[in-house]
Order: sequence, then structure tokens, then C-alpha cells
Amino acid sequence: MLDTQRLPADFYRRLQDDIRAQLAEEALDAVLTDDPEDVAYLTGFFHHPNERPAVVLLPADRATLLLVPELEREYAQAQRAAAEIVAYPEFPGLQPPFSYLGAAAEPTTGRIGYAGSITVDRLDQVRAAFPKATLVRTDLVMRARFHKRPEEIALHAEAARITDLMLAAGRALVEDAVAAGGELPSEAELAGHITGVGTRTMYADHADVVVVSLLAGGLVYSGPNSARPHALPSGHRLRPGETFMLSLGCAVGGRFVEGERTFILGEPSADQVRYYEAVRQAQQTGGEALRPGVACSEANRVCLDVIREAGLDQYLRHRQGHGIGLGMHEAPWLSDGDDTPLAEGMVVSNEPGIYIPGHAGYRISDSMLITSDGARPFTAYPRSLDDVVIAL
Repeated sequence: MLDTQRLPADFYRRLQDDIRAQLAEEALDAVLTDDPEDVAYLTGFFHHPNERPAVVLLPADRATLLLVPELEREYAQAQRAAAEIVAYPEFPGLQPPFSYLGAAAEPTTGRIGYAGSITVDRLDQVRAAFPKATLVRTDLVMRARFHKRPEEIALHAEAARITDLMLAAGRALVEDAVAAGGELPSEAELAGHITGVGTRTMYADHADVVVVSLLAGGLVYSGPNSARPHALPSGHRLRPGETFMLSLGCAVGGRFVEGERTFILGEPSADQVRYYEAVRQAQQTGGEALRPGVACSEANRVCLDVIREAGLDQYLRHRQGHGIGLGMHEAPWLSDGDDTPLAEGMVVSNEPGIYIPGHAGYRISDSMLITSDGARPFTAYPRSLDDVVIAL
């Protein structure tokens, strides 16, 4: 178990040095990003994104700069941000924020790579702040994020432990209601209970919690509502004979994991068995397809072909999965359109699903670490049919 969720200064020193080496390979003199996940990745500064930009400028031959509003300066210092902090006075706001970064960075006339997520307005501010530089779009930082370092893998593993606890807590709440003979919980009540378990566990087990947008929790839906893949929890109460889905996850040290299971309330029907087993087999086959050198698109094809061969392709609505890191959803994508080769150290979701309108959705998801010879799941909650049937 981890005493603190924050990574040490040496982690960021090594990471930034590796980025500098990659700058040379792309003939760049610096890289600039205002993506909140990139900022956290490069410096350890986590913040609530808003209209006031927080920006990292990582030059090839000078110290890394972190531009923050004066309102955030003390917070960045408290988080031990691994950069020289440049604070700008957003009040009264007489100068554009990026102008302070340009002034602190010394004259820059080379090539600055910028992340594609930056807005048009902010990119105009960058041009004005660095008038003699050549701006080049690059995905260098995103590609660096593909490969998880050992310290990050430990954070993902802890997030998986808590996610498994939330899955068990959700099931236990339903089983307790069944045993009591009263009404079953609603989707919203179940979601609130699970979120509470995850959050309390986070703060009980860690002295220095890194707070992000989704600390712990997720989506809970049942019956026909679960046929909409990203439906939000409603007041609908679970009913005997229905399925319900727990689509959960949490972030430890800002590193996400997701774990999803579909449960069946009572003796499953023949259709429920058919649907669930098709998804379970697709998830197993898809996991076996994840190995270094395999293109993301090929793993996706192998996984979803199981569902197609079961005659259920009309119920497919999404890809096999996606990358996970500082974002719950991030590149690379396990989809037809992404030929990125999988590599050791990547973390991806393996989450095939089918969605039958008017009936239910069925999805099983585990976060997978790509290893030297395959992949292994971080999340460990059981996934066989017997494991997800709740007796009434």
C-alpha cells in the first residue's frame, strides 16, 4: 500500500530529461502544452481546468517553466511542482497570460512544438508571446504518456485494488437488500454508495491524496437504461430478472483504472446467458490478443469478431477499448482506425460490450498492462457467469 500518491522529484527529473532527448529527435527546441493531463504528467501539478491557463514550457537546454495564475501559485508550490513557477496576475488582467511566459523564457527563435488540444485563441497568444519562434504541432508528450514507468504502474495497481473493492461493495448492497426482503436500491442510491466506499477507502489508506475530476465512482445502470452505453444513474430501482451494470473506476496519484461488470438479478434466461457469454468470451479473447507488436486495430478486430461470429454484431456500438493513464480515456485506441503497435508498459481497457435496445447492455471491462509477452489485468473481480448471478 502507498503512503503518498505523489511521485518524487526524481521521477519528474528523469521524465523531463527523456522528453528533452525526444525533442532532439523531432528537431524541436521546446515543447509547450496547456492540456491539464500533460501539465500533471510533466510537473506533478494537478488543477481544476478553467479559463485561466496553466501551461508547461519544456525547453531542450533550459529549466522547465510552469505558467500558472497567481491564484494557483501557492497550490503549485504545495504540490511541489517540478518546474520553475511563473505566476501571472489574472486581476486586473491587463496582459495576456502567455505574455508572461514569453518574457520568462528568454528570447526563443527556434521550433516550439505545441499540443494539438490547445484552443485557437490560446495558440494566437503563444504566437504573440514568441513572435520569432516557429510553432509546430506535435503529439510528443502524448506518445511519451503511452509508456507507464514503474512508479506509475504501482499507482494503477492501487487504483485497481480500490476499484475491485467498489465492485464488491455494489454487489453487497444489492445482496443485503435481497436478504432483507425490502425494495432493491435505485441506480442513484447504488452509485452513491459505491462512490462513498471508494472515496472513504482512498482517504483512509493514503495521507496525500491527489484529487482529480473522478476520484472514485462511475456509472450505474440497469435494465433498458444499460442499453445506452454511457447513461447516467437514474432513480430507477433494480428489479428481479433485470441485469445491472457497474461501470466503475478511480484514480490514485492521477492514474486511472476502470473495472466493469454486468450482474444478473435472479436465474438468468437463455437470452441473458447467450448475451453474457458472448461478451465474456470476447473479453477473454481480446485480452489474449493484447501483446507487444500487435496493432491496436488488430486486437480490436480479434476481440469483436467473437461477437460477430455469435450473430450479435447488430448490437455492437463501440470498440474494444482505449488507453488509460492520466485520462480515463486517452490514446492509443483499440479500434479499427488506430494501427499503433502495442508496447510493453502501455495500459489499455479491454471492454467489449453489446447493447440490446429495450432489454439491457452487457459489458465486462478490465484495465490491462501490456507486458513483455502479453497482457495482464490490473482489476481482478471475477467475471464468470456464476460470479455475476445474484440469487433471489
